[in-house]
Formats: sequence, C-alpha cells, structure tokens
Amino acid sequence: MDSQRLILFFVFSFSVFMLLDAWQRDQQPARPPAAVAGKADQDKAPPASVQLPVPGEKLAAGQGAVPTQDRKLPESGIAIRVETDVLIAELSSHGGDVRRVEFKNHRDTVERAKNFVLLESGPGRTYIAQAGLIGEGLPNHRTLYSAPGESFRLAEGQDQLEVRLTAQAADGVKVARIFRFQRGSYLIDVSFEIANGGAASLQPYAYFQLVRDDKPLPGDSAMLPTFTGLALYTDKDKFQKIAFSDIEKGKAQYTKNSEDGWIAILQHYFFSAWLPRSGMPREFYARRLEDGLYSAGVIVPVGAIATGASTTVTVPLYTGPEEQEKLAKIAPGLDLTIDYGWLTVIAVPLFWVLAWLNQWVGNWGVAIILLTVIIKLLFYPLSATSYRSMARMRVLAPKLQKLKDQYGQDRQRLQQAMMEMYKTEKINPLGGCMPIVVQIPVFIALYWVLLASVELRHAPFMLWIDDLAAPDPWFILPILMAVTMWVQTLLNPEPPDPVQARVMKIMPIVFSVFFFFFPAGLVLYWLVNNVLSIAQQWQITRMLEREAAARKN
Repeated sequence: MDSQRLILFFVFSFSVFMLLDAWQRDQQPARPPAAVAGKADQDKAPPASVQLPVPGEKLAAGQGAVPTQDRKLPESGIAIRVETDVLIAELSSHGGDVRRVEFKNHRDTVERAKNFVLLESGPGRTYIAQAGLIGEGLPNHRTLYSAPGESFRLAEGQDQLEVRLTAQAADGVKVARIFRFQRGSYLIDVSFEIANGGAASLQPYAYFQLVRDDKPLPGDSAMLPTFTGLALYTDKDKFQKIAFSDIEKGKAQYTKNSEDGWIAILQHYFFSAWLPRSGMPREFYARRLEDGLYSAGVIVPVGAIATGASTTVTVPLYTGPEEQEKLAKIAPGLDLTIDYGWLTVIAVPLFWVLAWLNQWVGNWGVAIILLTVIIKLLFYPLSATSYRSMARMRVLAPKLQKLKDQYGQDRQRLQQAMMEMYKTEKINPLGGCMPIVVQIPVFIALYWVLLASVELRHAPFMLWIDDLAAPDPWFILPILMAVTMWVQTLLNPEPPDPVQARVMKIMPIVFSVFFFFFPAGLVLYWLVNNVLSIAQQWQITRMLEREAAARKN
C-alpha cells in the first residue's frame, strides 16, 4: 500500500477537522458591521453595563484602602479625530475613549478600497479602549472631558502629536487625560496627569481596559481557524489565552497579580494591548458584561498624592498589526500574540527565512517557492528513502499481482506470501513512513506561518493572485494541485487492496476541495512541493526500474 499518501491524508484531514471544530466552538455566525459614527450626535456611549473595576484585596493591601467609586455622569460628548502617518484615530470627549482606529497601510478584508478598522463603536459593533481613575470624585470612562479641538494631524517633520483632554476640577483636584501619538508607530501613550489642590491627600488607582463583543469579523473563513479572544502575559506564567466562552462560563483561569506583563484582545492579524511598564504592581481582570460585551483590563496604583503635589501615570496602548519584527522590541512576550502553538520553535525560524527571502526577491509568492525548494533540499535524503521504498514496491507490482491471482480470496495465505517476498527482496513495505512522519511537523508549522503572518495579508504574487492570504479566486492553484496529486498516484505502486486503491484515486479530489478554501500562499507551497516530489520520485523510480531491467538481462 502507499503508506506515504495515506499517512499524509490522515494527519492533514484530522488536523483540519480538529481546527474546524475548535473554530466552531469559539465562534458564532458573523453579522455585518454597522456604520461607525463620526459626529457628536452619533457618538453613542458604551452601555451602562461597562462598570468601573475595583482593585482586588491583594493589590489594595499594598496601597491602602480601596477608594470609593464616583457617580455616573451624563452621556454626551464630541468626536475628536487624530491622524498620523500610519493611523487615523477617533477619541471621544465622553470618557476619553478610543472609539475608532483605522490603519492607512492595511486594507479592509472585504472592501479593499477602504482602510482596515480595528477599534470601532456602533450599533452593530463594539471594540473600544477605555481608561479612568478609581477614587471619589475622580474622572473615569463616563466623565465628560473638554478638548482643545475636534481635529489633530501629525505635521510633516513632526515626530510626536499630543492631544490633551481636561476634566472639570472637583474638590481642588485637576486631572488631564493625555494621548501621545508617535510617527510610524501604532503605540499610543495614554497618561493621567493629576494635580491635588484639595485639602486631603489622594491615593487613587488607574484602570485601563479594552471592551469588545465576541462577534467574528466579516470575511472570516470556517476553513481558516484563528483565535479571537483575550491574551495575557507575565514573565512568570508566560503567554496565556482566555477564550470568551471560558469567561462566559466562569471558567477563565489566568494570572491576577503581577509586577510585570500586559493584557490584550486578539483577532486574526491584529490586536490591542495595554502595556504597563515593568516593576509597577498591577492586577489583571477579565469579565463578561451585558449586551454581549467582554472587558479585559489592568489596574495599577497611582501612589499617594499629597496636598499641593502632582503626579502622572502612563500606560501605552498598542493597537495595530502583528508585525513580527517590531513586537518583541515593544514589550517582552508581545511577539507571542502571533501564536504558532506547540510548533513555535519550528515556525519562527521558517518565518525569518521566508521574510529574508522576500527582502531579497521582493515578492512573497516567489519567497514561498524558494522556501519550498530549500525545505525540499533539506529533506531530500529522507524523501529519497521514502520514494526509493515506494519505487521498489512498484518494481515488485507484477510479482504481487501474481501472488494475488494465485491465492485468490485467501487473504491470510496472501499476506503470508507477501511478507515472505518482502523478506526475500529485503524490502520494508513501511519503509517510506518514517521520513514522512519526521517532515509532518515542518509542514504544519509552515501552514501556521502562512496563516498567521500579517505580512502576507493582501500580498500579491502574480497574474490573478493578488492576495496570498486569501483563497484563489479562480481556483486554478487548487486544480493544479489536484492534477499533481493525480500524477503522484500514477507514480506510486497500486495497493493490492481494492478499497485502498479506490481511496487513492479519490484523494486528489478530496484534497482539492479542502484547498479551495485555503490561502493561495498555502496552496502555492503544496503545489510546488508536489511538483518537486514528482520530479524526485520519477527520477528514483526510473533509476530503480533500469537497475531491475539490467539484472534481468
């Protein structure tokens, strides 16, 4: 039997099934997003269910008593537009929320003429960043701030843009909410500047949270399982995922208190994260809100502020793409948001080689082809062993057919005769299995690299392939791959079992159906790999057939 093809078919089909099952458990049917508000009368405040967080006992014990929360303030405000060279953000004077962020260098998944929008707030979609202070009379995400204008733009030659919102003074305490945008960066420094002009000292806390619904995004595919949910990182406990469903069921397990780390909400290719500086005590929280919303946040102590003194607390907000070369430099562990799972140790080097090749040739599709060739060369000895074993089985095909005709329906006698012939010819019928098993982790790791790398999103190849991260619009690559698989079945020895023989004949069709929904970059890899395999297998088979013919003569 053709052990190679059956093992690959089983492993790959099982992987697809498990990944699809995980996606179906974590996702719900997609709903179209609503239009995003941009004016004051359209600026909808978050639901009243977005409550203020409360510091836990462990964090409060080291800082003093837990401060009381203030009353809810009127829901109104204006939209404040901020534009840099890489993003366009919309802030709200109500709470100082970051209500919308779109990226100039990334196109929308469905409507390619539009910019991709990560944060947004509207009737059909909620994904916003909030922050506030915890303490009696202090401003929070319900406070109405005053703004110096409604539009700000990073000018040419300017490296930083600052937007300052001011809360109404209460009991002599003045608070300013400051946003600092950097040129060429998706980091936003979010600060609270607190001046205590009151009669008593203060000891407030600051909280920074992300609020999102659990709806999948338009354009998401059931055949491409990706994680949408919360993530948390600490130096001690490392990278932790928190599924929306676990929060819903009260089963979420994650680190609550730490001296380092960050918290984020992830989706395919993009994410947002609050990144407190290391050495600052913090408490992470994740909870289910009303109206189908979830919050992920961090609380940090501001410290004691004596009468007449002032202080500033700053926590950067990253909201942008999963660019692998930059994330590790921003915060420890931030590059783990690009999650390759248990094959990270293989996938990361594969990506770096792929990125290096792209810098050399200037085309991600060509880089995939070159990477495929490199992998094929590295595994050439193992592949040769596998193909040599199959070629020997092909040479023995006439003898196997004679045994089958001789013993007819007596399967036990047939198996005994076949094993004796294998022993005489010194052939292991499963000799081609182990080399393939060794290569499977590399294949799966490369699959995740091609699936998770934002660098390949909307990256063109040539001709009709204008997005290597999307399925082939004309299904030409999957059809070509099916043809190459059919050619491989012709080169392989036909299994003596009729059922196995029929399975081998329908496999090209089964695989082509799977690959209709896979990214063109992944199909391109498999197509090139199959072409190289055909060439190698044909060369080895021809060589062994010549040797067999020479021995007969």
